[in-house]
Amino acid sequence: MSTSPDPVDPVAPIDPIAPVNVIAPVDPVELYGPEYTRDPYPLYAELRARGPVHRVRFPSGVCAWLVTGYEAAHQALTDVRLGKHHSRGNAAWRARASIMPEPQHSQLQVHLLHQDPPRHTALRRLITDAFAPQRVEGLRPRFQEMADALLDGLPDAGEADLVEVFAGRFPFRVLAEVIGLPPEFGKRFDRDWGKVVQPVGPSDPGRPAYETRLRALQQYIADLVVHKRAERGEDPLSRLVAARDDGRLGQEELDSMIFQLLVAGQEPVTNQITTALVTLLRHPAHLAELAGRPELLPRAVEELLRYDSAFELTTWRFFAKDADLHGTRIPAGDSVIVSLCAANRDAHQFPDADALHFDRTPNPHLAFGHGIHFCPGATLARIELQIALGTLLRRLPDLRLTVPDGELGWIPAVLARGVDRLPVAYGAPPACPVTEGPGIPHQVTDRPDVPHQVTDGPGAACPVTDRPDVPRPVAEGPHATCPVTNGLDAAC
Repeated sequence: MSTSPDPVDPVAPIDPIAPVNVIAPVDPVELYGPEYTRDPYPLYAELRARGPVHRVRFPSGVCAWLVTGYEAAHQALTDVRLGKHHSRGNAAWRARASIMPEPQHSQLQVHLLHQDPPRHTALRRLITDAFAPQRVEGLRPRFQEMADALLDGLPDAGEADLVEVFAGRFPFRVLAEVIGLPPEFGKRFDRDWGKVVQPVGPSDPGRPAYETRLRALQQYIADLVVHKRAERGEDPLSRLVAARDDGRLGQEELDSMIFQLLVAGQEPVTNQITTALVTLLRHPAHLAELAGRPELLPRAVEELLRYDSAFELTTWRFFAKDADLHGTRIPAGDSVIVSLCAANRDAHQFPDADALHFDRTPNPHLAFGHGIHFCPGATLARIELQIALGTLLRRLPDLRLTVPDGELGWIPAVLARGVDRLPVAYGAPPACPVTEGPGIPHQVTDRPDVPHQVTDGPGAACPVTDRPDVPRPVAEGPHATCPVTNGLDAAC
């Protein structure tokens, strides 16, 4: 495994521009594979221990410089030398990077994530009102109605895929309400288009399918702009179209801003709901505590964001000229990426960082980034997570996975985390017809946690024999059918 030079004392302040000459490691660390996708945190812990900056390789073959550790990440996110515009990328990065092909790259990627001041400042100003804390907080009752409506059709107990029935639907409905998406366009939107935030490299076999999604989404955006121009209102989408018409936005900027709202405004929230639920299912005591004490939700959401963030890595950043970053020489145009997840598990910032603590305070996690590119929809996302988790735990009691944890399918996105399916059971387990004592495993259900109907536990009198701890005479042979359980080879 390749690393940066000897680590800097993580407690001491790091000088990000200290001039040193460091020879880059030959073999980059590979940031892909099933083990990494399922649980990247052991690798992040190792990298943090070795130093703040590391050469890494992504599935497309493109190499980048990964920043780990809280202090190093915090500084990199506010380093004015690092720009986001893709024009800064060098030829080696552009040849293999998982970015959109042309012409879509020039037409849909001119949004906030890929802009630098002063243009970034002007574009961000156009959407801040839409996501202002007071405005989205006022919509909380409406969001709660949406969440409940999605679960109203489910039975009181059963099984469901929480991505299909809830996590993949709720964030889009909220987003449509916030930005003013017309109902007919809400029905037309294909959730599969959200996968365009998971770009693949030029040589990836999935590239043709990716480009098909991209073209369909681009046409959808063009149709939406025509509609909003003809039926203009006071909603955020109408205001963006107005900004294009009065010259404050270019056409590519308008399309890119709508693209960012439609995709980045919902898919990461879907992923964050799933990562939070997986965390809770892996920590049943915390799940039970949160279900019983919904007043913990605001603080619990912050800790779940820190513990496993859907925004695993930031998007690309570039130096305009060769520069030193935390003791490592970075060539101009090479991509620099900050690991938000690695920073959020740094024990120097968060004591007992690998444990889940709902009472953690303060909790200055970086799940929404930091600096001028801090997520403008952070308040909305927090409200969505609070409502989503609170509603699911209230409406679907006794949540439990129906597949082994290791069989969960983690999305293949380069920069994000989440599962594509989350199959669960909920509600009280079915009653067993043989015994009634809790915690008694037996041959019919093989489950120690289900209620039983005939006896009250070990040593209880059998209603057939009236005597405790004796074989029941109803099913006398090893191959007899028991009239209570109707099963062969079952203890009656």
